[in-house]
Amino acid sequence: MNFFINDAWAEAAPAAAGPGGLTGLIFPIGLILILYFFMIRPQVKRQKEHRALVESLKKGDEVQTMGGLMGKITDVGENFVKVEIADGVEVTVRRSAVEAVMPKGTLKEM
Repeated sequence: MNFFINDAWAEAAPAAAGPGGLTGLIFPIGLILILYFFMIRPQVKRQKEHRALVESLKKGDEVQTMGGLMGKITDVGENFVKVEIADGVEVTVRRSAVEAVMPKGTLKEM
């Protein structure tokens, strides 16, 4: 007779939060671990390598800046370096703007 209306059934009381409650945390914790190992950890490693490179700059190094300039360091200050990009042409750049130290003789090949 109740053709269109479903019968109501009593539900059991919800179980106490126990081992079943931890299974809902596995997915978010897994996402955080994946984010850490694939994004955060490599970025921190690159920052440490760049910091070491900037601290090791010395006069006579051939460098490339983040702007694409290549030249030889003529003077090293606390926050800035002077880079000779052509004969008699020096520019002052921030130490942190140095992207790479090139092998000796790179500028002569150009």
